[in-house]
Amino acid sequence: MTADPLLIMVAPNGARRTRNDHPALPMTASELAETAAACLAQGAAAMHVHVRDETGAHVLDADRYTQALDAIRGRTNGAMLVQVTTEAVGRYSPLEQMQLVRTLRPAAISIALREILRAGEPEASAFFASTARQGISVQHILYDDADLDKFAELHRRGDFGDVPQPRLLFVLGRYTHDQESRREDLDVFLAGLERHRLAASAVWSVCAFGRGETAALQAAIERGGHVRVGFENSLWNAGGGVARDNAERVAAIASIAADAGRPLASTREAKTILGIA
Repeated sequence: MTADPLLIMVAPNGARRTRNDHPALPMTASELAETAAACLAQGAAAMHVHVRDETGAHVLDADRYTQALDAIRGRTNGAMLVQVTTEAVGRYSPLEQMQLVRTLRPAAISIALREILRAGEPEASAFFASTARQGISVQHILYDDADLDKFAELHRRGDFGDVPQPRLLFVLGRYTHDQESRREDLDVFLAGLERHRLAASAVWSVCAFGRGETAALQAAIERGGHVRVGFENSLWNAGGGVARDNAERVAAIASIAADAGRPLASTREAKTILGIA
């Protein structure tokens, strides 16, 4: 029996790290494009992208996103799918996060449910219904079981529009006291999927903070999920050494997938996994 294909999404920069943290961290559109090509060659089929302003600060800027999307598409001949972040990072309101999506209309976005709900459930529900109508793939970022409980409540109510297969990202280690993930952190999320009867329909992925990233992602691979890897969440290889670049981290996860018997998703398969038309 053939195992389900694994989507490796690379998250190469995030909102907070700079080249002071790692000299290979991509900051500009052209650097993101080169990173995309290198990570595509190692097995990543999608990239989670943050853009920065001229000072290196995280911004939700549609023009900068357009530049980055065009550069990545051109450098990879459209083979690397791109997911746009709406992360607030304490700088942006839910209305500004939603406005980025309305202006840019990207194929795929990630949204922290707890952030967008600060606008109020009616406003958030209207936004989600709009993304569903426009065919924008939404991956809901969930940090703990309370987030998953809230997601399940809204999903049962139909607040996310006509989305039979919700896309979820479980974040491991972000709010632990040491910001270190552990493979057993995944258990509470998988138990929640069973509790809410979402295990058969939800398409779930994992990202994991700190030096435990590799072990946590291995657990996700072995249990049928997808993974997001890269310098946004961790700079470290499994042995504790700092990775050379994002492509090295992708290659390490691709090797684990091979050992687990999970084939890597092609661009076409990645579109299905992400829910991109």
